[in-house]
Amino acid sequence: MNNIKVNQLEQLKKYTKVVVDSGDIDFIRKYSPEDATTNPSLILQVVQSKKYESLVQNAILYSKKKCKFLNSRIKTCIDKIIVEIGIKILKVIDGFISSEVDARLSFNKDECIKKAYELISLYEEKGISRSRVLIKLASTWECIQAAKELKKDNINCNMTLLFSFAQAQACAEANVFLISPFVGRIFDWYVTKNPTFKYKLGKDPGVESVKKIFDYYKKYDYKTIIMGASFRNVEQILELSGCDRLTISPNLLNQLKNCYKPISKKLLIPKKKLKNLNNILTESDFRWFHNEDLMAVEKLSEGIKNFNSDQLILESIISKKI
Repeated sequence: MNNIKVNQLEQLKKYTKVVVDSGDIDFIRKYSPEDATTNPSLILQVVQSKKYESLVQNAILYSKKKCKFLNSRIKTCIDKIIVEIGIKILKVIDGFISSEVDARLSFNKDECIKKAYELISLYEEKGISRSRVLIKLASTWECIQAAKELKKDNINCNMTLLFSFAQAQACAEANVFLISPFVGRIFDWYVTKNPTFKYKLGKDPGVESVKKIFDYYKKYDYKTIIMGASFRNVEQILELSGCDRLTISPNLLNQLKNCYKPISKKLLIPKKKLKNLNNILTESDFRWFHNEDLMAVEKLSEGIKNFNSDQLILESIISKKI
């Protein structure tokens, strides 16, 4: 009889593709995820680490060769850092790397498309196929339409900062590759509004939001991948076991790796599927339904602002180095 214990991380991998939410190569190598994601906050941590000093210096030299003016050099340098970190990560994973577009472009479809091509070109310069890269965009109407256009040229997107069902529906109808609903940030908002209320296991608003999206996508056979993100505790992760993907921070991965309690698959795909609905959201529909969800309005705005704040700090650091 086999009595070998299996930790929760390995158990989870049987039901869900695990993604590491980190820009640190050593963490990623340690947890052997399928995919990995980065964002401006994680790239900022990388730039401030002595471990990646040579990578940053090489990106600065690259930007000086390519660009004449300081502003262009800063932007090119940051893009190069994002891509070089992505390439390092791709050497230790089998799947995708998600690289994020500047948050300030979140309401400009054409500029998002332009930036996506710039990032893809930097990857392809180094021999990395676009088939291994996901361009991360905020789940605004403009970015969703940008993702729809980019997919026509085999550039797939990871739609981040997703909080409302309207965002999820619009992404599915645009046939985008992947969405990242933010479990923890949804939970945070409700806890802040009602700090004394105790949610039952599996019933917190962030978990419930992903379950609703999962049931809807699978019932109507939408192909968009659901990747739960932004977790506050292991319990939230385990309640979404069976989700297509889950992107998890190193500290929570460590907790999963050191716990051997058995887990079960919580999200199940229905055996009977229905044809896709004909209710295509118009832009005005999307804006109305999203606007009806105060949590989603506030958290999307906050998320874009916070990523932009980290982007500005990043630009300041690079400016001084250049």
